[in-house]
Amino acid sequence: MLNARAVVRTLKEYHPPLGGRDGLRLDFNENTVGCSQRVLEALRGVDYERLARYPEREPGETAVAGFLGVTPEQVLLTNGVDEGIHLLSETYLDPGDEVIVAVPTFSMYEIYAAATGARLIAVQAKEDFAFPTPEVLARIGERTRLIAIANPNNPTGGVVGREDLLKIAAAAPNAALLVDEAYFDFYGQSVIDAVSVTPNLFVARTFSKAFGLAGLRLGVLAGAAEQMKMVRRVASPYNVNGVALACLPAALADREYVGEYVAQVRSGRERLERELAALGVKYWPSQANFVLARIGAESGRFVRAMRQRGILVRDRSSDPGCDGCVRMTVGSPEQMDRLIEALRGAIGDLGTERVSA
Repeated sequence: MLNARAVVRTLKEYHPPLGGRDGLRLDFNENTVGCSQRVLEALRGVDYERLARYPEREPGETAVAGFLGVTPEQVLLTNGVDEGIHLLSETYLDPGDEVIVAVPTFSMYEIYAAATGARLIAVQAKEDFAFPTPEVLARIGERTRLIAIANPNNPTGGVVGREDLLKIAAAAPNAALLVDEAYFDFYGQSVIDAVSVTPNLFVARTFSKAFGLAGLRLGVLAGAAEQMKMVRRVASPYNVNGVALACLPAALADREYVGEYVAQVRSGRERLERELAALGVKYWPSQANFVLARIGAESGRFVRAMRQRGILVRDRSSDPGCDGCVRMTVGSPEQMDRLIEALRGAIGDLGTERVSA
């Protein structure tokens, strides 16, 4: 009888609740207004010839390298950030190796690492979700081969300072340090300039968030040229599809569109945080395109009440330390009007039953 590997049979599954998403989708941190018109024009220009031939990744990598301020040898285009995490796990992890993550965080770090037979070391964030740098440093050992840090973090929106990130890289020279900057555009600070002088540092970026291209699955992994040679060995030469590559130049060129959208999100984020404070709801200041709030014991009921009002938000109660927490994506000014109106109504429905301690 054919059996999957033991680690696969016991692997945690990730099932995004994508079905039945009718309403204003503020549950998945997607761009809520879509991609730029220039990207749509490029998409309409995709012809039969491009669809019939295998995609050529290298011109896109050269363009992205210039955009990021690194060399083409330091860049690999990926099928979203998820593939970048997968490739690092396949490149550097053996069964019994250790992977350090600070929780709560993006669950795919654990899943891809566990699939190799590596052991997860989960370090709980501090009470206010501040990054536990001393505790992470204390857990680095001989078997540490990968440390994954989302910056800004999902689902909290918190960040880690540059000095701490580079300190962790220096303390673990035999481990790959992945700094996942999927939400970089809403934060504005990066360590990608350090990949040339930090041999074990990798930085991931995505076009799914600010650029509005989640459906095209286009990401970037950057690192030292010598290490990226190794990562390329486990990557498919055709991992990024031709349609995504055709749209990439237009996405890179339309900086004005991305800048306007990011400005809208930052303004909406501040507005949402003010509203939560006025309603007496505990929240954590965010540097991403979402805000995490603690609704309390009635978080599930709150999510249903928001859905009834046509707004989808994400219950994160199952994440470590996130009991009763709900994550809300920030949208355009008009979408924020709808969100805040629904938020007031849903909180009012819960009344004195809400617990947000």
